Amino acid sequence: MTATTGTFPIQLHWESEGTSRIPFMAYTDPDQHKKELERFFYTKHWNYVGLEAEIPNAGDFKRTVVGERSVIMVRDADGAISVVENVCAHRGMQFCRERHGNRKEFVCPYHQWSYTLQGDLQGVPFRRGVKQDGKVNGGMPADFKTSDHGLNKLKVATRGGVVFASFDHEIESLEDFLGPVILGYFDRLFDGRKLKILGYNRQRIPGNWKLMQENIKDPYHPGLLHTWFVTFGLWRADNKSELKMDAKHRHAAMISTRGSAGKAEQVTQVSSFKESMALNDPRFLDIVPEPWWGGPTAVMMTLFPSVILQQQVNSVSTRHIQPDGHGSFDFVWTHFGFEDDTEDMTQRRLRQANLFGPAGFVSADDGEVIEFSQQGFEQKPYHRTMAELGGREVGDTDHMVTETLIRGMYEYWREVMEA
Repeated sequence: MTATTGTFPIQLHWESEGTSRIPFMAYTDPDQHKKELERFFYTKHWNYVGLEAEIPNAGDFKRTVVGERSVIMVRDADGAISVVENVCAHRGMQFCRERHGNRKEFVCPYHQWSYTLQGDLQGVPFRRGVKQDGKVNGGMPADFKTSDHGLNKLKVATRGGVVFASFDHEIESLEDFLGPVILGYFDRLFDGRKLKILGYNRQRIPGNWKLMQENIKDPYHPGLLHTWFVTFGLWRADNKSELKMDAKHRHAAMISTRGSAGKAEQVTQVSSFKESMALNDPRFLDIVPEPWWGGPTAVMMTLFPSVILQQQVNSVSTRHIQPDGHGSFDFVWTHFGFEDDTEDMTQRRLRQANLFGPAGFVSADDGEVIEFSQQGFEQKPYHRTMAELGGREVGDTDHMVTETLIRGMYEYWREVMEA
């Protein structure tokens, strides 16, 4: 894997056996990006595709992606959920264009091949030819079988109302993929209550897809970058916190308990703290503790490679990472609540969701810094980042002043990419 600067070829080079210094080429090389798609999105990994609540009725579907491949999540007449690749078995057309809808079958508009909601081919126009002047013209060969030409079906796993899919039918169980530590925090959020969809945000960020995984595995930047978090105490370096990973260090949970708004010795020294900042609508800080929290006021989970699961006080959402080439990705937020929420709680969740998304009081900052980081990587592809806060080792911690989760992710990345 090489890139060039002027007339000199550049190869991906790690300065040591560790992962505290990440080569810029990990974000800029197109051949490497293709390899990542194959190894992280198309084999041996579960990828998030949506929530069961998005397709509540028979025939409901959602078009989404696994990596850069278009797929359809659909509920059939028996209530089962299938995920099929959005590529017609005839001539390869992406036949589904709507993001959401309801169908009794899928029909490719090009030549009208039709499929059941489970992806089985059920109809082929002119399969037996057309009678004209006493003879039959055309038709499919005699050995043509509809059972051999269905849509590509992905393996599906659901848990707590969340749907995952994989092109790899030999993959380990979802529970083994997440591991017991992360599974515990997953089940804390998705504890069996029925989910209710509140809305979506979508944005395209001009940066490598891994940068969003890094952003949420970076627990101390919110206390420096995000004025909103720092000033109102929702997430900052002096909060009580823990960082936990699965055994392979690919997934992580950042667990934080909200501190007090206003002055604290550790935060008044940073420029993002604004003592005079006030809210015109104080309801944005109308935070009501919920029994299922079990103590922490925020838990941010990164499930590698495709999704972030957010609980930030009363706002809960999934954030789907959808790569689009080595230098950009789509980022789709699905904000939800629970069917047993009161109307007041639903409105509270919606208000607090204004912190997030492409124009959010907090998240707008992240989109910008990722874009600016990618610009720096492209400018200087032979250089490397430094993720050495808290040392160079990898492990769980009881504080936020560390980049251990990023080092852990790249430990796993190197293991897979260099195999």
